[in-house]
Amino acid sequence: MPLADVIAYSLVVGGVVALIVIIRNYLRGLHGSPRDMWLLFGYNVIEYTAYAAMNMALVLWLSADCKLGDVAAGSYIAAWSIMLSIMAMVAGALVDTIGIRRTQLLSILFLLISRFFMAFVTNPILIFILGFVPLAIGFAIVGPLISVAIKRFTTKEGAALGFALFYVIMNIAYAIGGWFFDWIRDFYAQKDAAGKIINENFGAVFLGAHLSTYQLIFVFGFGFTCVSLLIAMLIREGVKMTDQGVVVEPPKSHGSGLAAIKNASKETGRMIASVTREKYFWIFIGMLATTVFVRFIFFHFHYTFPKYGIRVLGEGAKIGSIYGVLNPVLIVFLVPLVASLTKKVSSYRLMIVGSIVSSLSCFLAVIPASALAPLTHTVLGELIFIKWLGLADSMQALVVNPPVPEYWPLILFITIFTIGESIWSPRLMQFTAEIAPEGKEGTYIALSILPWFAAKFVVGPMSGLLVSAYTPVDEAGKAMASYPEHYMVWVWIGGMALLTPVGLLIFRNLFRHKPNAAAEAA
Repeated sequence: MPLADVIAYSLVVGGVVALIVIIRNYLRGLHGSPRDMWLLFGYNVIEYTAYAAMNMALVLWLSADCKLGDVAAGSYIAAWSIMLSIMAMVAGALVDTIGIRRTQLLSILFLLISRFFMAFVTNPILIFILGFVPLAIGFAIVGPLISVAIKRFTTKEGAALGFALFYVIMNIAYAIGGWFFDWIRDFYAQKDAAGKIINENFGAVFLGAHLSTYQLIFVFGFGFTCVSLLIAMLIREGVKMTDQGVVVEPPKSHGSGLAAIKNASKETGRMIASVTREKYFWIFIGMLATTVFVRFIFFHFHYTFPKYGIRVLGEGAKIGSIYGVLNPVLIVFLVPLVASLTKKVSSYRLMIVGSIVSSLSCFLAVIPASALAPLTHTVLGELIFIKWLGLADSMQALVVNPPVPEYWPLILFITIFTIGESIWSPRLMQFTAEIAPEGKEGTYIALSILPWFAAKFVVGPMSGLLVSAYTPVDEAGKAMASYPEHYMVWVWIGGMALLTPVGLLIFRNLFRHKPNAAAEAA
């Protein structure tokens, strides 16, 4: 058996076994949980798969089908993302008011509306009203819904395991979505006689109308959500896990959902007015604002990378796999490994180390692709381009028609970035809770979204400016023959990301006195 096959099979078998062990350890502590929790996890897989595939298609669809330029598309995405953040701040009140099942059905209704119109409407104004607004409402509900549902479907001891299992399932769903995004772009693409993709957005006829490939992704998303609807219908209202077992409480009426949103909006306003008078709150927000710069990279992976990848790597490039699959798969295995190895290391120190690794990884895109091109004809090249990405059927075909060498720096960059993410990202969530003053944890954590909310006013237009400046298209909207300065996209992003570890180092002394400051704020 060829060496590449031995390595590939070993990695797959080893990965599956490790995943089974991870999930089994979580399931062991969730024995006796109601069936509704497993239905909820099934719903999670379907919805996050659909969201992952659609999310990478959004900016491509806005330019290819809705005819928006790079900067306009980036600004459009920013406006939607801001609206999503606003809805997320108040959507949690719905769950307590109308219950898990009805909230879930309401979310699905908005998602069905959005995905239907996004599949058939391309007018930028109409689609914002009929597509992006209901999408923001529908998906903003998902996070608070899952948090409350897991808490109710588990005991106090099992809650941590429930959330950990959800994190694993979410990343698996993201990986499936990334793979599906690449598969559908390949399946519905226009190819030449040699099988090379010349137009990935060619699409097909559906219900008598010709839909582009990106529109068909929304059609499939609509189909996934229909399955979610069937699952949601099986979830019972009022189910709760107690120390004595599963109980089903009669549904209670707590008023209307609109009233809940209105009250939550007022309460958020009162929280902001209350805590903004505290000096420590601004220290808290300042620290979180410092971390925004490395978190920018996630936004750029979702909304800058799709255009960048297709223009630099070519039509049909496996951009879904090299980020949408590689990143979440690595995260599933790296997060528990890093957590076990760094149990005694402070969250703040790991945030500095991890953000340095993730920030500096962006500069790996500067490595001349030609320097790494010889790797294509090695066992590693066979593993990546044949066994994983499927860009050739055999080593001989890979030698005759090799992929562009720019794949190498990007794969290396994303791998190193993910290692850094596994170090700092879980600890950021933990540290946010740790530094919140006692008695005000809920308020501080609820408002921790504010720096990221404000940053979206910048990162969206920046995304469009970067791709238009360093990877522009011609007058016909087609990619240029080459982009000699394409790496500057990541130099800018990496340069901004470095502000996070630099800022954390500068302000580290401020947080050494955190306990006293927090006590005064409380």
